Amino acid sequence: MEENNNGLFKKLVWLSSLGISMVAATFVGLYIGVYLDDKFSTKPWLTILFLIIGIIAGFRNIYTLVKRYGF
Repeated sequence: MEENNNGLFKKLVWLSSLGISMVAATFVGLYIGVYLDDKFSTKPWLTILFLIIGIIAGFRNIYTLVKRYGF
C-alpha cells in the first residue's frame, strides 16, 4: 500500500512540474515582450512574438521532460 502511494505522489509531482514548466515559460516570454514593447514603443508586436516564443519553449520543456522520464 505504501509503495502505491509513493508512485502516485511521484506521478503527481511530475505532472505538476509539467504544468509549472509550461506556465513559467509562457509568462517569461510574455514579460520580456511587454518590457521590450515599452522600451522600443512597438506595441503589440514584440509582446506577441515573445509570447509565441514562450509557448514554444514551454512545449519544448514538456517534450524534454516526457522524453527523459517517459511516464
